[in-house]
Amino acid sequence: MDNKATIKTTFHTLKANQFKVANEGYQSRINKLNKLKAAIETTYKSQILEALYQDLNKPKVEALLSEIYQIISDIKFAKKHLHQWMRPQPKPTPLALFGSKSYTVYEPKGVCLIISPWNFPFNLTFGPLVSAIAAGNTVIIKPSELSPHCSRVMRNIIESVFSKDEVVLFEGGIETSQTLLSLPFNHIFFTGSPSIGKVVMKAAAEHLASVTLELGGKSPTIIHRSANLKTAAKKIMWGKFMNCGQTCIAPDYVLIDAKVKTQFLEYCEYWLKEFKLNPENKQYGKIINSKHFERLSDYLKALKNKVNPENIKQENLKIYPILLSDVSPGSKLMQEEIFGPILPINSYQSINECIAFINNKEKPLALYIYAKDKKVIQQIIKNTRAGATCINNNIVHYSNHHLPFGGSNHSGIGKSHGFYGFQAFSNERAFIKQFSFGATEVLFPPYTKLKEKMAEFVVKWF
Repeated sequence: MDNKATIKTTFHTLKANQFKVANEGYQSRINKLNKLKAAIETTYKSQILEALYQDLNKPKVEALLSEIYQIISDIKFAKKHLHQWMRPQPKPTPLALFGSKSYTVYEPKGVCLIISPWNFPFNLTFGPLVSAIAAGNTVIIKPSELSPHCSRVMRNIIESVFSKDEVVLFEGGIETSQTLLSLPFNHIFFTGSPSIGKVVMKAAAEHLASVTLELGGKSPTIIHRSANLKTAAKKIMWGKFMNCGQTCIAPDYVLIDAKVKTQFLEYCEYWLKEFKLNPENKQYGKIINSKHFERLSDYLKALKNKVNPENIKQENLKIYPILLSDVSPGSKLMQEEIFGPILPINSYQSINECIAFINNKEKPLALYIYAKDKKVIQQIIKNTRAGATCINNNIVHYSNHHLPFGGSNHSGIGKSHGFYGFQAFSNERAFIKQFSFGATEVLFPPYTKLKEKMAEFVVKWF
């Protein structure tokens, strides 16, 4: 049987089994989450770390915190709250419906597809999977072909934890994705670029499937002159250059008050030295492949003479942190999502100028504000739009499971993490339960003058 036929057969198996999985109940879902937790935390931990090093040269500390810890904390949070999420949720019933009660129940959507990226392969595959399992779905996973070592380990984990009629992972490239997207899934969860997000959404529309699109974009960082510049520089250097800048919520570019720009740049250089983010540091990630390396190199070549060639190592796909001052707004660096260790730092004269610049672009996945002036902070918040905002920090909102994570329009559709992830993979089904006599029965046909008056009374007072 070829891969296309296997995928279709598997889909129909999962579809046939969806109600059995959904009806197994709370304890079954908890057991699956426990098995997944044990596999990641213990059985496959060393293989996960090795695969991340092979594909991304990811340092062990980053791998532990941004991949393994995130998944384990996702599972712990889901286990702690799942009983409450699965309960019927009481809702108010209007007096006009006297004699009944109202409630909602989160039921599984059915057969779900998770398409995950290469930059945080384990985190961004198993995070949505935790939500899908907690919600009681059957799942097919398609990880990125650009991180093959990670995909192989994930496939082994999935096969060791789940039966083949519950969760299945398919490796492969574009053809595999196209075959999967042709099938009538009940929900598709995609993490990746806006351009591919449009392809996914178009395919989902053919079957009226719901989608969660975790996309990206150019997340701006605004630094006001009232900010603590040294602390701001420290956090931005960490947030930007984690995972070699290949993070969807990394600060994409900085807009800083012209009066404090020079001092800020000095602090940035100071922290780069303190963090040892230089060619001598072996604990530094690499660009995922030569195609992405060339894309970033082309951005830099267009600037000419502005970049130290020692920071670019084509032989091992490494680009060390590059800070660029006063980059032309018309350049590709300022028009396209960078997704690499390059940080443009441009100055502004007024906050209004800064806000106008941001609003001239698509809504970002995140917007970061460094300032102590509360009026300035509120001015920025009220006059911009973004999936999330951190004030005097960056990227840390991702790790709070009580917050929804996701973008808006160009940067994404729908939310994930914690309850919001459970909700994304669920249908909130509405119920009204009638006890005996219902007040509405008084107004059943045949219609009389008295019933007309009663109807007028209901319109006016209820």
